[in-house]
Amino acid sequence: MQTTQEHQSSSQLYHQPAQENSSCYYHILDNNNISSDNGSQGGSHSSSQACNAQFFTLESSSSTANSYVLHNSPSAISMSSSTSPGSYYSDNTYGSPLSGSSSVVDEGNELRNKLRELEISLLGPESHIVDNCLCSFSNGVIHQDSRLNQMVEMIPKLDLKQVILTCAHAMSDCNFSAVSGLMDVLEQMVSVSGNPIQRLGAYVLEGLRARMEATGSLICRKLKCEEPPSAELMSYMHVLYQICPYYKFAYMSSNVIIGEAMENESRIHIIDFQIAQGSQWVSFIKALSVRPGGPPDVRITGVDDSNSAYARGGGLHIVGERLSKFAESCRVPFEFHGAGMSGCQVELDNLRVRPGEEALAVNFPYMLHHMPDESVSTVNHRDRLLRLIKSLSPKVVTLVEQESNTNTAPFLARVSETLDYYSAMFESIDVARRRDDKQRINAEQHCLARDIVNVIACEGAERVERHELLGKWRARFTMAGFRQYPLSQSVGDAIRDMLKDYNENYRLEERDGALYLCWKIRALATCCAWS
Repeated sequence: MQTTQEHQSSSQLYHQPAQENSSCYYHILDNNNISSDNGSQGGSHSSSQACNAQFFTLESSSSTANSYVLHNSPSAISMSSSTSPGSYYSDNTYGSPLSGSSSVVDEGNELRNKLRELEISLLGPESHIVDNCLCSFSNGVIHQDSRLNQMVEMIPKLDLKQVILTCAHAMSDCNFSAVSGLMDVLEQMVSVSGNPIQRLGAYVLEGLRARMEATGSLICRKLKCEEPPSAELMSYMHVLYQICPYYKFAYMSSNVIIGEAMENESRIHIIDFQIAQGSQWVSFIKALSVRPGGPPDVRITGVDDSNSAYARGGGLHIVGERLSKFAESCRVPFEFHGAGMSGCQVELDNLRVRPGEEALAVNFPYMLHHMPDESVSTVNHRDRLLRLIKSLSPKVVTLVEQESNTNTAPFLARVSETLDYYSAMFESIDVARRRDDKQRINAEQHCLARDIVNVIACEGAERVERHELLGKWRARFTMAGFRQYPLSQSVGDAIRDMLKDYNENYRLEERDGALYLCWKIRALATCCAWS
């Protein structure tokens, strides 16, 4: 789709007109016969009669990112969601002009009612802008005073976050007429090349649209993304790896913890539940190669699903070959085993543990929040996997997770939490790249937006982004029989040294035996260890 074609549509408001070379192009699909009669409070959605075979798609032009060294590539942690952002623009709810004065009067009344609903939502019941707009009808033509345009003129003065929350509240109340009007306002306020809240707002709006237009299992299909080629996807992930410290925080903290725990072991087995490209273990192997007394025998079991396989352009054998070659160059005895499956599918036999022959470490980097818990299924894979790992008697287990509460939170609370959490994250990205930077736009679109849309739009098994706060993770590990593993000062020192390369608004807090990576006053990620 050409950019010039995109701006011919009134629905293409996510890109500022000046950004004609933007690489994010939204493919707009036409949906009709939307029913809103059977929506319900909170977690329910309206029904759709015409979307079974339709998809939200989000296209991207070819990547212009420079080539990069593969062993510096980030883990595909943000790509674990099976859903993706798309774009949808609902039909004109006001309808087209009809012949006959009675039809025009009806249409005019509907327009007045919608504007009044929007006005009350934004300005409160005491506002009288619409009432003061003198609308009259003669000869089948609507005449309206120019003051009606005040509704549009107010947009620059509105608080975007508050409009989003108002829209979400109207959706939870099944007031879809107000939702439609508020979405029209939001489309004029958001932009993928705007400031942090405008960019975040663009993706939250996509989530709200997807939620309103789909139900149940249709949501994931409606959000199915037309993925970029794997090489492009890798380049987008590498952009995030370079400009913000969230991946490095996970890699570095876990490596220091595991390295210290295994200091005197001659045989080491690491189970990594988000192996991705295997990049985390390059520096770890290098450090082991210079260990006094010689390196230990190292075995890594890499667990990963099909999403990461797509990102790296092949199966786990690619990771095994790469790490084996690097270990050989460092003279470190090495063995790799790939378990190409999701964490829900992992059983004891898949992990090939050798009790009594090796010291075991387990790594959970931004992964456990994808596991469904008791609120999704009676199987409760989240706690089942923790009990399975505890039965293996690991010497140490590292956990790195986003410090956010979206798992069992109701719809309105999730929207509010998403705005709060991701506005801090988008702000942290904003200081590192220009707002019109194509690589940043693509990185946010393909690595962050899909998570945001999934949190907002989906329910049940389709909602795979289910974050929990560290306090909840602590309770889960404790119930599974773990004890918190104390972190040495060197772990925090390593992270503080790493943060010197980033904006001064990044902060590290150490409390209750865990590390908190913060942007200003908002904690975005945590690291802790268990045994």
